[in-house]
Amino acid sequence: MRSGNAKTVLPAVAMTGVSMVLTLAVVVMWLGKSMPWPVALVVGLGIDGGWLATLAYERRLAAQGDRSTPVTIVGWFFGLIATGVLVAHAAGEESPGAWLAVAWLPLAAKALWLVHSLWERTALTPGALGSIRSIQQEARDEAAVARARLHAEAATEETRLAAVTQAGARVARVQAKTAQTLSRAWSTLETARDGEDTARALTCVTRGVTPGVTPAWELPVWGPVEPVPTLALEPGPALSDGELDRLVDAIRTSETPALSYREMAMRFRAAGHSASEVRLRAAWKRVA
Repeated sequence: MRSGNAKTVLPAVAMTGVSMVLTLAVVVMWLGKSMPWPVALVVGLGIDGGWLATLAYERRLAAQGDRSTPVTIVGWFFGLIATGVLVAHAAGEESPGAWLAVAWLPLAAKALWLVHSLWERTALTPGALGSIRSIQQEARDEAAVARARLHAEAATEETRLAAVTQAGARVARVQAKTAQTLSRAWSTLETARDGEDTARALTCVTRGVTPGVTPAWELPVWGPVEPVPTLALEPGPALSDGELDRLVDAIRTSETPALSYREMAMRFRAAGHSASEVRLRAAWKRVA
């Protein structure tokens, strides 16, 4: 008997045996007062025997994967009879509490057999249980690996952000230091430009070279720089066929001997004129 099967069948067997013994004892004590005890013993054994027979039949059907509603009803009927006998005996006693405390045992035994039958319907073989455990373990392993990957990626991203932040802070410090140095240098130049000694020194130096000219020293503007817009060549107006022919003929015959088509095309576009290759070649064929 497998361990899982024993966990459900042994309590049911034990409670069934206790219930049968109690039922037989109560019937013999209760009916023995009004009839011979062998007759009372036969009545008690009849109740227990009917209960045991229906239980055996139910177990046989369960082993075959089948069940019978009439047999189940008969089994519960014998369980109710046993319970009724115990309750009736307890009602006639002076202290019925002890007997009423065990009157539920027959119904409890039937309930345990019901639990055991349900366990058998859902029981799995060791191979199936092993497969289920393997699948569950594989799922746990995959979840653990995924968690570890996420934690590693989070730590890597945190390290990268910290490095980028530190590099940005270093760049900001260098820029601030450079701006401070430039500001001090600019202030020094501004002070030198505005000083009287500077003007006097420049006058002394340039007096012999440019007499009557007062030197001026202007610093470049320290401020935002506006970008110079790029120059874009806008295409000129489209040439008519007549104008195109005259230009092509003039460029071709500008030298002696006349220019080739390639040289003419290069000079045509270098002069700023615009025309498609198809129109230009057609004009060349018309004038050549």
